[in-house]
Amino acid sequence: MLRRVPASSNPTSLSLSRSLANSFKSRSLGRDADPFVVPVLHLPLALLLLVLADVGAASEQCHLRINNAAAVGGPDDTGNDSTPTTSSSSTAAPSATSLAAFNYGHQKIRGVNLGGWFVLEPWITPTLFENTNNDDIVDEYTFGQLQDQDTALAALTTHWETWYTEDDFAAMQAAGINHVRIPIGYWSVPMTAADTTFGTSVSPYIPGAWPYFLQALNWARAHQIHVIVDLHGAPGSQNGYDNSGQRTSNPQFAVNPANIGGMIDVLELLNEGAGFTSSVWAANIRQFFADGYDAVREVAPTDMKIMIGDAFLGVDSWTGFLKNETGVMMDYHEYQLFSNGELSRSLDDHVQYACTYIPTLTGYANNNLWTILGEWSNAVTDCAKWLNGRGVGARWDGTRQASDTTYFGSCTPWTGSYSNFSDDYKTFLRKYWEVQVQVGESVQGWIFWTWKAENADEWSYQKGLEGGWIPKDPTDRLYPDICS
Repeated sequence: MLRRVPASSNPTSLSLSRSLANSFKSRSLGRDADPFVVPVLHLPLALLLLVLADVGAASEQCHLRINNAAAVGGPDDTGNDSTPTTSSSSTAAPSATSLAAFNYGHQKIRGVNLGGWFVLEPWITPTLFENTNNDDIVDEYTFGQLQDQDTALAALTTHWETWYTEDDFAAMQAAGINHVRIPIGYWSVPMTAADTTFGTSVSPYIPGAWPYFLQALNWARAHQIHVIVDLHGAPGSQNGYDNSGQRTSNPQFAVNPANIGGMIDVLELLNEGAGFTSSVWAANIRQFFADGYDAVREVAPTDMKIMIGDAFLGVDSWTGFLKNETGVMMDYHEYQLFSNGELSRSLDDHVQYACTYIPTLTGYANNNLWTILGEWSNAVTDCAKWLNGRGVGARWDGTRQASDTTYFGSCTPWTGSYSNFSDDYKTFLRKYWEVQVQVGESVQGWIFWTWKAENADEWSYQKGLEGGWIPKDPTDRLYPDICS
């Protein structure tokens, strides 16, 4: 049974919980923004979760709660204007519009992740890394550490301005998408010394993404899309993968109490904490979620949802956890490609294996927390360039490491441009998309990873629509009884 740690016994983790309400200040979302804004609980080191639908009726006047422009990482520190311009291809600035509250637990979440935008991943945008001409730049941490800061900021600013535009949000709306999940790193959240008992420096990370994040909220609002904000990068790295901001064999998030303490005083959703690392990591992540829930609920509206993840432990490991609390959701990720055992499955095996998740997830969701299939893709190989890290090959073709002895085949037919995909492969991609949607909709919904990638179309919802293996209406089915 979980033991809650009283605030008085753990000053490093909860010392600011009594003063959280004082951290609310106002800033509009931009010159042309709708008066709607979202509550962001702004605590030391990071941002937890925003669910746009849950801030109340459309008629309410809400405000995005952030700190002033002088905060570390704010527009005044980077030279970026707080209302960045869109690319010339983007549609007109959003007009004031209402967004009906989403009925979580009843309506199905149908979403996409906006990967590679505010937390870099080399496989999603390899060109950004290749342009550094430095093979040692393998993640966002080294992107700021191993090159001139002005050079890094210039490249990142171009990336933030162009990787997603309002046209993408319009296309998502047209495709029946009702949610986006926006990954963000703690280093992008503006913060002053008044917000934290810890330092405000995020070096070597390059701050400056915040105004573009605010612009994304405007675009989502204008196109009737609800938002989940996902803390994808935590101090010290929560898993050691480049998708946490820092690729390292020695992640520190659940080891260093200062990391957890600073973030528990913050609103926070942690993506893919490495609970498998040890029982200490698993226990610390569990306690972090419990304390974080308490801290959030002291100041947040009760209709804001809080999402936790299974930390790679499986949902059944979380039976009873936060079950009786308000508005908690479980995020479960489903990939079948990061081990030789998974790669050895036939295409039909991949489909049928996906079906086996349904009884586990529905059993958990029916008796515990609302559950979302928060990451999944159409990929069944690890062939996408740098998927396993910059400069790292694939298990599929035996190039991941010198000790690889298994060769499943060439990567050429499985990744890259869909113009090279066979008809049989595209037929499978449709089946695999449908079966995972069925898994997600057996519980509270799904969020595909990712909307776009530079040159891995099997991972791209956008290219799936274009190539025809993802339907323009997500309720359309060619294989309605695929798990029967």
